[in-house]
Amino acid sequence: MKITLTAALLVVSMAFFTSAKAQSKADKILGYYLTYDDETGAEKSQVQIYKDSNGKYYGKIVWLKEPNKDGKPKVDDKNPEAKLQKRPVMGLEMLKGFKFDESDNEWNDGTIYNPSSGKTYNCYINFESATKVKIRGFIGASWMGLGKTVYWTKEAALRK
Repeated sequence: MKITLTAALLVVSMAFFTSAKAQSKADKILGYYLTYDDETGAEKSQVQIYKDSNGKYYGKIVWLKEPNKDGKPKVDDKNPEAKLQKRPVMGLEMLKGFKFDESDNEWNDGTIYNPSSGKTYNCYINFESATKVKIRGFIGASWMGLGKTVYWTKEAALRK
């Protein structure tokens, strides 16, 4: 069976466009997200979700409503590792290692770190709407029900 050059180019271009479409869908998560205080519902921080050179997605704190405590920048004082308790909360990487799962339309296999408690949880993220993401942190497997869900709002730019 002979494959013509035109047919070969068609196959290659279809594979490229399918890959590019999945890639753009995965990169939809990139950007800035406003987080909220669990108790009051007030704005708390802004997290930037970015893609690392390893192809996985990460998120770091880039803005804090209250960046200081007792006149000094907030630090990760609840961290169980003593050597990390003096690192600044600003710039802290709190989302780590997410992969996009096209079949579930979610970013999973990652972790979320909560600087308010010093705990790290397994996590997945998916969009609830065009501007709202659902973040589910959990212990064990997500179906076990041992976790918490929060919602973050996507924003156009970095807050000042």
